[in-house]
Amino acid sequence: MNQPDVVVFDYGSGNVRSAVRALERVGAAVTLTADPAAALGCDGLFVPGVGNFHACMAGLRAADGPRVIDVRLAGGRPVLGICVGMQVLFEGSTEPAESAESGLGEWPGLVSRLEAPVVPHMGWSTVEVASGSRLFAGVEGERFYFVHSYAAQQWLLEPDGPFERVTPAVTWAEHGSRFVAAVENGPLSATQFHPEKSGDAGAVLLENWVRSL
Repeated sequence: MNQPDVVVFDYGSGNVRSAVRALERVGAAVTLTADPAAALGCDGLFVPGVGNFHACMAGLRAADGPRVIDVRLAGGRPVLGICVGMQVLFEGSTEPAESAESGLGEWPGLVSRLEAPVVPHMGWSTVEVASGSRLFAGVEGERFYFVHSYAAQQWLLEPDGPFERVTPAVTWAEHGSRFVAAVENGPLSATQFHPEKSGDAGAVLLENWVRSL
């Protein structure tokens, strides 16, 4: 059986070597690149994200990321966003910036600052896994590693019309306020936590994704 070909999209979001190593350990053939052709042609696209929402969006735009992600999803090709790589999939963020930068708009709603006594949310937390989740198969009761100050605190996408039977699997967590910890929405999946830094539980989650490619 051939190894699934995964591209870790290297658009300048920070240290991504841990993601490359984690994906290789669970059986993927991994390429770290910002080349749009490679990102379009691979079996699975891994979109990291560290730091400021607006800086990540600027980096994605400079690397033709919005078009790459849109074309992949239009063709049913899997994409996995991580941390700020999940946040940019929403319409925008309330995080301060010198100039406004909208998100990719794959999902409605804004990412906002957590309402908690201590921010950022940094450390290990359990999650409320969505019924029927494939990403979390085998690790439903485990903890995952979070580092973030902002998150999507509402889920506004309600399937209708011909898609009324296609209901995204939304997993939640809590730090002061309840927030979206992961989404599985057809070919598009994302986690607010870092599976590549979440030990054995994160490895199982990444293996579940790689096996689905």
